[in-house]
Amino acid sequence: MREQLLAAEKVKAIEWRDGVLHLLDQRALPFEETWLSYHAAADVAEAIRSMVVRGAPAIGISAAYAIVLALRARLQAGGDWRAALDADFQLLADSRPTAVNLFWALKCMRDRLDRLKSTDDPLALLEACAVGIHQGDREANLTMAELGVDLIRRHQGNQQNLLTHCNAGALATGGFGTALGVIRAAFHDGLLERVYADETRPWLQGSRLTAWELAADGIPVTVNADSAAAHLMKTRGITWVIVGADRIAANGDVANKIGTYQLAVNAMHHGVRFMVVAPSSTIDMATEHGDDIVLEERDASELLALGGKRIAGDIDALNPVFDVTPADLIDFIVTEKGVVDRPDTEKMAQLMCRKRLH
Repeated sequence: MREQLLAAEKVKAIEWRDGVLHLLDQRALPFEETWLSYHAAADVAEAIRSMVVRGAPAIGISAAYAIVLALRARLQAGGDWRAALDADFQLLADSRPTAVNLFWALKCMRDRLDRLKSTDDPLALLEACAVGIHQGDREANLTMAELGVDLIRRHQGNQQNLLTHCNAGALATGGFGTALGVIRAAFHDGLLERVYADETRPWLQGSRLTAWELAADGIPVTVNADSAAAHLMKTRGITWVIVGADRIAANGDVANKIGTYQLAVNAMHHGVRFMVVAPSSTIDMATEHGDDIVLEERDASELLALGGKRIAGDIDALNPVFDVTPADLIDFIVTEKGVVDRPDTEKMAQLMCRKRLH
């Protein structure tokens, strides 16, 4: 299975070459594949904020590389570079509040910085740490793909119709994807009939990004309006909803793209299994439950304008980016450390004590 996925890899969103960070501009997809180059941490923070790069794991990876860029600039400037670097850490931490992988990656980089010896080359060691975060996420996705497809195989063996929301693919990660990694594995294992992709308003990550990724891999995909999901569960034989996550609380509550919560409610009603796929870096054991998660809201203009033209009058709009799905609506959380069945606080704690598989 792993060899099949490696051979089929076509999509990536992040490249680190010759000390420069290159990001695929996801705002331009699917019309243009435009790569942007970044030499400064402040520019990477703006790329995260403006959605050039999105998806919790990809945000964390980009922030790790941004610290390398910041360190290089601080070393060149001279003076107390350690103190100066604090401002870069804070700037990146402020770029998106909900994606916990961002803070996890920054902590990894901070911890590596704190372990430096006087004889060490700080730039080389922090670059190696950032590369390790990137490669580790890619390997985690492969492990999760194997674990997730095994669940599908065990619970329903024939070709199935799957539903996904937002984009939890290679574009949102270091490679292969979380939810889409499992879906890719199901396709290569002959278990998939069709993927239904919620369009995911207002940024249309499902219709612009997920459908683009799946079509590039030759995976049968149909885009549907977000509001059609319950109807599809009733009429199209959906067997699984498979999504990613931006933050998972200690009790198993999951913050993900707005609209995920209502999918879980509808899945429970229709007897459709609900799988969340995310690396363990997405689990925030310091957050007791989902009500404590800070949920980002974006500008109302994203709802009130279309193609740069306002489509509504002088009215207010509410534009939450994420919602929280309670743990009791989730059948499985799949991580690179293993699978949690019907998550709760005790099971999540046990998971985090495990070593990474493979």
